[in-house]
Amino acid sequence: MAHLLGAEALHLEYPTRVVFDSVSLGVDEGDRIGVVGRNGDGKSSLLKMLAGLQSPDSGRVTVRGGVTVGVLDQAETLSDDDTVGNAIVGDTPEHEWAGDARVREVITGLVGDLPWDAVLSSLSGGQRRRVALARLLTGDWDVLFLDEPTNHLDVEGIAWLAEHLKRRWSATAGGLLVVTHDRWFLDEVCTATWEVHDRLVEPFEGGYAAYILQRVERDRQAATIEARRQNIARKELAWLRRGAPARTSKPKFRIDAANALIADVPEIRDRVSLQSLAVSRLGKDVVDLLDVGVSYGERMVLRDVEWRIAPGERTGILGVNGAGKSTLLGLISGAVEATAGRVKRGKTVKVATLTQRMDELDEHMADPVRIVISRLRTSYTIGTGSKAQDLTPGQLLERMGFSSEQLSTPVKDLSGGQKRRLQLLLILLDQPNVLILDEPTNDLDTDMLGAIEDLLDSWAGTLLVVSHDRYFLERVTDQQFAILEGRLRHLPGGVDEYLRLRRAQDSVAPAASGASTSSAPGLSGADRRAAEKEQSALERRIARLQGEIGTLDVEIASSQDAPYERLTALYGRRDDLTEEIGRLEDEWLKLGDRLEA
Repeated sequence: MAHLLGAEALHLEYPTRVVFDSVSLGVDEGDRIGVVGRNGDGKSSLLKMLAGLQSPDSGRVTVRGGVTVGVLDQAETLSDDDTVGNAIVGDTPEHEWAGDARVREVITGLVGDLPWDAVLSSLSGGQRRRVALARLLTGDWDVLFLDEPTNHLDVEGIAWLAEHLKRRWSATAGGLLVVTHDRWFLDEVCTATWEVHDRLVEPFEGGYAAYILQRVERDRQAATIEARRQNIARKELAWLRRGAPARTSKPKFRIDAANALIADVPEIRDRVSLQSLAVSRLGKDVVDLLDVGVSYGERMVLRDVEWRIAPGERTGILGVNGAGKSTLLGLISGAVEATAGRVKRGKTVKVATLTQRMDELDEHMADPVRIVISRLRTSYTIGTGSKAQDLTPGQLLERMGFSSEQLSTPVKDLSGGQKRRLQLLLILLDQPNVLILDEPTNDLDTDMLGAIEDLLDSWAGTLLVVSHDRYFLERVTDQQFAILEGRLRHLPGGVDEYLRLRRAQDSVAPAASGASTSSAPGLSGADRRAAEKEQSALERRIARLQGEIGTLDVEIASSQDAPYERLTALYGRRDDLTEEIGRLEDEWLKLGDRLEA
């Protein structure tokens, strides 16, 4: 492959520290490189130096003659007075850009919901970010640098961007360099990974899963590597290898090597022990939403919601912006009143919500971190049974990436990621038994996300998560639901099923508006109605069986001292129900494929 650009002996330092010392690397044709590392270690600075936006203190960057470079920086520079259309295509005549299939695809995928003549000053920060990304992707570039491109994109937008970049850079001889904390995106798009750490850039083959495998092997061989960081990475590797959707089959993921490295790593969560502890803390009743609806004036946001939340349940919630996710969480926490139906809440339920606003920190802004945590509990128990471990708040802070020096730092002087971690710690030390996480991954790097996931694995309680970070959602939850057209729907096929359903919704929308009145070609009108009816019946049966499993799990968790025969019968019944659900889900997916054909 031909060389596109290269860096030789890059050195960069700030008044207080050296960021890079004698770093040499290059980007070749066909490279799709993901850049990972802890916040503050220099990922964005590396991208800026390679893109020519920042000069190193010494060393040089060379670009092959004629190579064009496009950059999405974190600093957005669009003019407030510009319109969406002009910002993206400039003064290019409409017949030219509208005749370009790639430009049309970018506009539809990123800004199809925005008015073409809307002034940028009227848009939100996330909408402006999408306009900037669309403007970049409509251009022709040999090398593309993207700094946090998935920020402000939802699950659908991230999936679209991943597919677009894979297809585009597989068909060209260009190069792609992406700085992101989105691990699913890294694994889906990138063919190589650069880890920025300790003043250097270390290359790895493959995407995120392959990088984790190689890092665990490197850490195993290096006796000086911190044991805690190594163990978290090994645990993450175990999840990637054993259960992560659509990752373990990739040829680049060396299965034999992975199996050898995780042979002594237990399952990431001891579900029975956690559920038993959750039952003892919560009782058998958490929150039941019974035929619930919520309206704001004439607008109905949620309707016919039936959800009995079980002790120890770990659920992810998906939905487009404005679908009603925050309203659903408000119903559970008590912040929102139902306008129809009934919400039944257990007597011992104590709900805590990790919000995007960080309200918990407002009263502590002037205080040093050590003073804030000294006002709370003196210890916190993680794990269950023989693996239970008491940690002081200081040890918890260290586990979540705080150094001893940072304990004396006023809260107001912490970075966004540090404030996020402190916010979560304050909530956990308050010992809730129902935890709601609303976009918890903002401002966190991949190592810190791994540490938080590790902490949540030992947390005994009911966990509800709303997140656009698909990897995090799949990693910490055991099932997913979606809000579609105001109704709550279980997703047997997880995030992939949600994306299929959203695509189906989008394909139906033009027909509803009169653009097309033809039925999907795969089924006639009568057959389609029959298939949809059968699919709805399957959903009800699956939901009923899942309710039975939830009841069984509560019974199992509260019967650990029962005779062996009794426990065997309970587990056998649970296995039968799980097998039946699997069979029904297969039928549901086959019907879905027929309906989408």
